[in-house]
Amino acid sequence: MKFPIKTCVICGEEFELRPEKPGFANRCPDCSGDEATSGSQRPSSADERKSTSEMNAARRNAIRDLLYRKDS
Repeated sequence: MKFPIKTCVICGEEFELRPEKPGFANRCPDCSGDEATSGSQRPSSADERKSTSEMNAARRNAIRDLLYRKDS
């Protein structure tokens, strides 16, 4: 089975896009693997979690208002 040949957006190298390939569809396995292993996140503080929660709540309310707004 032939897999499509793609070009990596980071390094420009051509690679076969395989179903079991980890990472993004527009990045080669080497560039995708680097991001996955170096993506260790630091623990967030209580203030950061609270502000993120408030931003998500405001975002949900805005989307709900846009979806279910009645223009009478």
